[in-house]
Amino acid sequence: MGHILAIDQGTTSSRAILFDELMRPLASEQQEFTQHFPASGWVEHDPAEIWATVAKTLRGVVAKAGVKPAGIAAIGITNQRETTLVWDRRTGEAVHNAIVWQDRRTADLCQTLKAAGHEAAITRATGLLLDPYFSGTKLKWILDHVEGARARAARGELLFGTVDSFLIWKLTGGRVHATDATNAARTLIYNIREGRWDEGICALLDIPVAMLPEVRDCAADFGMTEAGLLGREVPILGVAGDQQAATIGQGCFAPGMMKSTYGTGCFALLNTGDVLVESRARLLGTIAYQLGGKPTYALEGSIFIAGAVVQWLRDGLKIIASAGQTQGLAEAADPGQDVVLVPAFTGLGAPYWRPDCRGAIFGLTRGTGPAELARAALESVGFQTRDLLEAMRADWPGQAGDAVLRVDGGMSASDWTMQFLADLTGAPVDRPKVLETTALGAAWLAGMRAGIYPDQAGFARDWALERRFVPAMARDLAEAKYARWKAAVAATLTV
Repeated sequence: MGHILAIDQGTTSSRAILFDELMRPLASEQQEFTQHFPASGWVEHDPAEIWATVAKTLRGVVAKAGVKPAGIAAIGITNQRETTLVWDRRTGEAVHNAIVWQDRRTADLCQTLKAAGHEAAITRATGLLLDPYFSGTKLKWILDHVEGARARAARGELLFGTVDSFLIWKLTGGRVHATDATNAARTLIYNIREGRWDEGICALLDIPVAMLPEVRDCAADFGMTEAGLLGREVPILGVAGDQQAATIGQGCFAPGMMKSTYGTGCFALLNTGDVLVESRARLLGTIAYQLGGKPTYALEGSIFIAGAVVQWLRDGLKIIASAGQTQGLAEAADPGQDVVLVPAFTGLGAPYWRPDCRGAIFGLTRGTGPAELARAALESVGFQTRDLLEAMRADWPGQAGDAVLRVDGGMSASDWTMQFLADLTGAPVDRPKVLETTALGAAWLAGMRAGIYPDQAGFARDWALERRFVPAMARDLAEAKYARWKAAVAATLTV
């Protein structure tokens, strides 16, 4: 019984990965699901489709690997964070589509709460900013707009959860309503200093505390799956939100260690240990992980557009047919052109937090073509990452200055982009042998809890480097490039 199943429920697809007793991935299954855009700035998922894809990929990966049910020791879950679901306690049916983390429908509500002076107290309790990104205002929206929902919630008939909670509820046949501390920390209603749901914020948003899940450690008992799903009951022993799972999968267990995941967006987390840093640079304070009842904190910076800028080159401008072509184009770009792309397609994330601004391109000439645009697109990821690093250094002086950046996610496979990142930041960039760090983090939590995988120290020792990118660009050139970026962002913010 040495195999661990990891559920990686993401924004566009659900995956299941089977790991062996040495934490090696044996097989995986993936299934995309529908993205719903009912209005401008709104993004929804069908909860029933999320559950169906998770169940299908779980069964599929076990069948593909040829592993008997008795050979599965535990399940770990990692998930898209902040996405908000409300369902019927008795039937398990959702009362509304899931409102996705990208959704901006509660922007006006957030502005109203800010204007009323509530942001400072909310930030102190939760580490978060008043932004539509987080779950709390999404939950309020569902209760306010679904007929009868608020009355049903007050009677105890409805439950709230992020995707992990919903999956735990479905996997256990409605026996367990729980979440972990990392997902709770992203809801805007969880006090990360005191480790409890914040009744004051819940009252402000008119959210009944009774509908909230129990908060547990990342490695904990989250119940047993129904026997019919995989042929026997399997314990769920690990849960973490996707970015925290990646932090764990990268072995970032010591204060000062940092990881950056490059997917659709980019999310950088800096381990700050038992210190909850109060950001002055509009970064987020959050829980990196919680083990043995003790939270470890982190500073987090979120970039909305990273890999999505390459998708734009492919699907919007149609100047590439595949993402892999960008590296060759960037290498062929005219070094005499200084084209800067600010990819604020859905606003700018940290440290600006300007959802209202939109993208811009600076430095265009008659000679600008696909190569220069491709280079500018890849460079924009490095520029935005440096923005986060500069903010972290300002927030945690003397601690974050010499951090080595561990990278993962699809875009980290681009050697050109990772080298530019090292050049621009002036810091080493380490890419691991295992790029599936999010699923690995969830698997390790469950496997460690099951007694199969090593403890933190052993897991950290096993982390393996594939390649280190060291700064090679002259510092004056790197600084000049970054200065042009800062000027371009300043101009974008004034439009």
